[in-house]
Amino acid sequence: MTPLRARVLRPPGVLQTARLRLRRPAPEDAPAIFAGWARDPEVTRYLTWRPHRSLAATREFLKLSAAARTEGRAFAWAITLKDDGRLVGMIELRPDGHRVELGYCLGRAYWGRGIMTEAVRAVADWVLAQRDVVRVWAVCDVENPASARVLEKAGMAREGLLRRWSLHPNVSATARDCWCFARVKDAG
Repeated sequence: MTPLRARVLRPPGVLQTARLRLRRPAPEDAPAIFAGWARDPEVTRYLTWRPHRSLAATREFLKLSAAARTEGRAFAWAITLKDDGRLVGMIELRPDGHRVELGYCLGRAYWGRGIMTEAVRAVADWVLAQRDVVRVWAVCDVENPASARVLEKAGMAREGLLRRWSLHPNVSATARDCWCFARVKDAG
């Protein structure tokens, strides 16, 4: 059996679905990101970062995101609605050899519409179409059933409980239990 080689992942600048256009975030997106979700304590409740207190914090986040893309550490897309171009959320890939982790957030005004499920499915499909990638995975806090539903509806299987896995500073100062979800390629 040939071992998997870690190649550099080269995600496209744009992915499209029936309702969505996922594109690279741009510096001019900062006001919409700040207003739409980055400062919202409900949206950031189960994330690994605290709500942004200023537009400057969102601008810094976008600079760090662009640097991570350039370095090949992470690849973010701004999620926009195809019909009017409105920015509603973000999704990011973090490659690690043959496996790729994803994370996401969506403005509260767009919850419950299947938008994130559609985005996760599109990104996971693209990832698993890459020759050297065999696993796409994500975690969510055990107290975040909405995120668990998104991952399940996007075709990911719940694999198990990761005890004390992730810090969610908006919930607790200690590491929290998370569910692990994944889609994998068949071994054939």
